[in-house]
Amino acid sequence: MPLLYVALAVALILILMMPMKMNGFIALIAAALLVGFLQGMPMDKLLGSISGGIGGQLNSLILILGFGAMLGMVMADSGAAQRIANTLIDKMGIKRVQLAMLIAAYILGITMFFEVAFVLLIPLVFTVARQTKLNLLWIAIPTAVGLSTTHSFLPPHPGPAAVVGVFGSSMGLTLLYGLIIAIPVGGFIAMLWPRLPFVKKINPSIPEGLASNKIFTEEEMPSFLASVTSALVPVILMGISAVCEIALPKENSFRYAMEFFGSAPIALMIALVLSFYLLGTRVGRSMKDVMQSCANSVKPMAMIILVIGAGGAFKQVLVDSGIADYIKDLTNGWDISPIILAWLIAAILRIALGSATVAVMTAAGVVLPIAQSSGVSMELMTLAVTCGSVAFSHVTDPGFWMYKEYLNLSVGDALKTRTTYTTALAILGLAGVLLLNLFVG
Repeated sequence: MPLLYVALAVALILILMMPMKMNGFIALIAAALLVGFLQGMPMDKLLGSISGGIGGQLNSLILILGFGAMLGMVMADSGAAQRIANTLIDKMGIKRVQLAMLIAAYILGITMFFEVAFVLLIPLVFTVARQTKLNLLWIAIPTAVGLSTTHSFLPPHPGPAAVVGVFGSSMGLTLLYGLIIAIPVGGFIAMLWPRLPFVKKINPSIPEGLASNKIFTEEEMPSFLASVTSALVPVILMGISAVCEIALPKENSFRYAMEFFGSAPIALMIALVLSFYLLGTRVGRSMKDVMQSCANSVKPMAMIILVIGAGGAFKQVLVDSGIADYIKDLTNGWDISPIILAWLIAAILRIALGSATVAVMTAAGVVLPIAQSSGVSMELMTLAVTCGSVAFSHVTDPGFWMYKEYLNLSVGDALKTRTTYTTALAILGLAGVLLLNLFVG
């Protein structure tokens, strides 16, 4: 019955949003209430679960969304995003712009959650699409695929790194095996998906307010160094923090400092403040003008924040109502390859819970005793869990709503593009893990 309740809740979301055109925030809260009532949750516990889910989902994410949006708009309004886009196009050419965005997504995504890197890269996606007159999805999908790939295969990304900790596997070997799978699989999907007929038919417009529409002259734009520095400061700080976490003991004072300065909200805030000078007063923009860019960036974020928070509420009700435990019990004792079982458990939890991070950590706990007794490389078991947790991104996934809202897509078009590419990534990733298992002892 619990799985039926999940199916009914997902059906309710789809009905409310597709034929009835209801707001995603309202639809997700309604679905959370439906699951809670069907599972017999007391009303006070249900309300607390919804509130806790919103708070838990937005927690530090609200700072990331806010600072990231401000940094993106400051870059766009100063011409920095256009400078980076122009340089990429000049150096690599329009024919290779997808590859350029994929590489950028790999670099940013390896140390960041999907949401953080997506917020950083989306202004660049908008600028490139506007400058080249290409379909927005032609550029956005390789970017999103690159970020999803790092989430699946590449520590020190938080997802794979967390499972490495649970399984006690080698971070270096997991990264090595992950790269062997991620480079061909991620590259194949990133290049193929925008060329599929059902994707090419979708041609969304850039959302109003999320990117500057001004075309800058060469003299108006800041230098490429200043522009790329503003974009890379958070990447560098978070990268240093990740290296410190791997290489230094917990008691080390430098690691302790970098855990603060390299955290996503603080790193983004530092980059934002630095951009006030590099992309503001240094190039002749008044602080009032820069602050107006920050204010303008927040307005279109309001509904995105509400929708992402509601996605967290829906996920939390599924967890608190006992559906996660039911799924874990249901999958215990399946007579199947440990690699496939690990992948399936993570994928099932991903479908039901939405959050890849929650799914990957829950699956890691379930799979651990299976992994320890399987005789399979713990690094490959780690990758089986992490690539399973990225599958089937749909309406229970807060990242799905961010992707949908930023790319101005309908729910149906977001399902056609994001759900299919994440599923293909997970399936091909599983095939890669199974193939590597033939050679890894």
